[in-house]
Amino acid sequence: MTGSVSPYIEFDRDEWAALRATTPMTLTDDEVEKIRGINVELSTSEVESIFLPLSRLLNLYVRASQGLFSVTDTFLGRPTEPVPYVIAIAGSVAVGKSTIARIMQMLLSRWPDHPSVDLVTTDGFLYPNAVLEERRILHRKGFPESYDRRRLLQFVTDVKAGVPEVRAPIYSHLTYDIVPDRERVVRQPQIVILEGLNVLQGGGTGTYVSDYFDFSIYVDADVEHIGDWYLDRFLTLRDTAFRDEASYFHRYAGLSDEVALEEGRRIWREINEVNLEENILPTRERATLILYKAADHAVQHVRLRRG
Repeated sequence: MTGSVSPYIEFDRDEWAALRATTPMTLTDDEVEKIRGINVELSTSEVESIFLPLSRLLNLYVRASQGLFSVTDTFLGRPTEPVPYVIAIAGSVAVGKSTIARIMQMLLSRWPDHPSVDLVTTDGFLYPNAVLEERRILHRKGFPESYDRRRLLQFVTDVKAGVPEVRAPIYSHLTYDIVPDRERVVRQPQIVILEGLNVLQGGGTGTYVSDYFDFSIYVDADVEHIGDWYLDRFLTLRDTAFRDEASYFHRYAGLSDEVALEEGRRIWREINEVNLEENILPTRERATLILYKAADHAVQHVRLRRG
């Protein structure tokens, strides 16, 4: 463990893995394989070394948070009411944050203290394509202005307020749009994981979604590596999901390797890399914990905010 003048404590892979202590492995090899995202390498060893220690840390945080709320309710002379613990996971397109969100949901749900863990993505809070087209920002989907931030803020506020049923829109990656007349209902789970590109934004005047997070994780990697992962995923989708005629990107299915590589690089360079460097990466230091991934998707070091 290295020391420096920083708000973070830094761990290399082996130092972090040792903090698993006696935490048992609760996922099978088959479950790990099913969790893995498109072109995201994930092994049982990675779960044991990186995500079991993280689940142990989060379990301790959740227990401490529950105790704190119990103290507050006792002081106020009212019955203790459970307050969902909100964990945010942020990072670039193609960095693997969705896979990590699914891992953490499954691991945390197997701790006896909090079996109810919901996962919500901020994709559902994107404006419908018709609205983005009307505002001429469809090409900036995923940028902060493409989200209904007021609705997202209300969702998280209601979750933290213990509202019995809180509803979130559903997004389809096949049609690249909000699914009409469908919603996800969150019913007072012990933990809510909120995963998205720009969830850690804040720092200005007013209230931000990030003001309601109890713990936040930023998934980090070299921009060059993320660009390579994006391109690999684009080519994989060209050969799989894009072949569905219902896919918004069906027009890419017939592209040759050369043309697909050129188009994938253009989309990364003109849209996703710009969003990463202008909006997502500047929020990294607001995270409670930063996971830094190497070219093979393995986490090489971890930074944990002090206090």
